[in-house]
Amino acid sequence: MESRRIMSRAQRHYMPGLVWHITHRCHKREFLFKFSRDKRMWFHWMLAASRAQGLCILNFMITSNHIHLLIHDLGNAGDKPIARALQLAEARVAQEYNKRKARSGAFWEDRYHATAVQTGEHFINCLTYVDLNMVRANVVTHPAQWRFCGYHELQRPRQRHRNILVDLEALGSLLKLGSVQELREARADWVADQCRKGPLIRDPLWTESVAVGGEEFIDAIKSKLGGRAKGRDIERLDDEFVLREEDKPYLRVFRAKNDDLVY
Repeated sequence: MESRRIMSRAQRHYMPGLVWHITHRCHKREFLFKFSRDKRMWFHWMLAASRAQGLCILNFMITSNHIHLLIHDLGNAGDKPIARALQLAEARVAQEYNKRKARSGAFWEDRYHATAVQTGEHFINCLTYVDLNMVRANVVTHPAQWRFCGYHELQRPRQRHRNILVDLEALGSLLKLGSVQELREARADWVADQCRKGPLIRDPLWTESVAVGGEEFIDAIKSKLGGRAKGRDIERLDDEFVLREEDKPYLRVFRAKNDDLVY
């Protein structure tokens, strides 16, 4: 009964049509993706899950202990493509890894975090933030050097289209760019511009908020939350308005920390 009640509650607040920045860490921040083989395993199962669930992926980043996904949720009310795809992919990753390593126990932190991102400049900023993850970590000096991300996939595409995780047509349309070459050039310019501005530091704006965007966008998200907006504050940070996450424990596996919006 409790499970049905929680699911129903989440569906009432489900908001299709948004872009979501998904982050999920390995259990206790362990480096379970330390080796290339394990990163390729995640890529394989995420590709299979996204195709099975019709997920529109706009960017990704695989690090040694967590993943990033930018997803355009094209589902209808009542659909839960993000949760279904993540549950399928992450369960397979955990099973395969634990079996191969003769390991037991949790692979992932209990729940992923989902931040709604307004399209336009806000989306470009988030896209570039994800691209620069391993540069901020001082692992590489440019995202093109990191094989396991959407930037590398775009700049050095795989030979077979079916092995590409990012929906380049959808990404180009969202950014109002007419060709893959224009997309490559724009992404390179955004990365270069951000590197010039520096310094490159982690910004919890993109990984710990309920939503990021303009004032009207944030007001609409808070309005949709209704009574559940209690404890969530709107802040302005430079050109971004942010709806903060309230501080509370999260219990259910494979549900977003802010699952009032996405389940």
